[in-house]
Amino acid sequence: MSQAPILITGGAQRLGRYCAERLQDDGHPVIITYRREREAVEALRRRGITALQADFSSESGIMRFIEALRESTPRLRAVIHNASLWEADRFDDQAGDTFERMFRIHMQAPYLINLHVQELLMACREPMRDIIHMTDFAASRGSRRHVAYAATKAGLENLSRSFAALFGPEIKVNTIAPAAIMLNETDDAEYLAHLNARSMIPAPPGPGVIWQSVRYLLDNGYITGATLPVDGGRHVK
Repeated sequence: MSQAPILITGGAQRLGRYCAERLQDDGHPVIITYRREREAVEALRRRGITALQADFSSESGIMRFIEALRESTPRLRAVIHNASLWEADRFDDQAGDTFERMFRIHMQAPYLINLHVQELLMACREPMRDIIHMTDFAASRGSRRHVAYAATKAGLENLSRSFAALFGPEIKVNTIAPAAIMLNETDDAEYLAHLNARSMIPAPPGPGVIWQSVRYLLDNGYITGATLPVDGGRHVK
């Protein structure tokens, strides 16, 4: 396995944490970002995973994180942009703030991080180097209830194709677009039925399917600029 770390933004919980732990189990050094201290972050540190606090809600916060990342490692094997904000639209005088928060986390942070870590990726001595963007099924379809979320995830998907062209062939850049992978604690039977009504394959499958997708993209040397749908067949339902 690579001795250069793999960075996962938003890696302290849910899909990010699961992938961080699986990557470490496979022998990869792992760096995660987190917004606030919690037991999960400390648990990952005890496993030997490096955890860097990051605030992606402002350009200055993004740049502070990039500086901290440069100080923590001279090279990277891959970057997985997993940090995300799920927030309903507000059709009032706070609507712009909602959009701006999602823009900074879903688009500006990946954009700036990609530009500034290119040299860290190129310093990796492994035969492959990767950037993976986590978007959403809604990026290709839009959403009546989460307009800002879907729009900024669509922007991230477009960034992926642009960076694939800009950084290729030395760095592969791909997207994973999931849907209905895990339930929240507040989700009830009615919501589960709603998910299954929209899915060809019963939901939710659990985080393992995202880990399989990450592993596939890291190991496949002949795919870049692609979007891998992990949505249970929603697009054909």
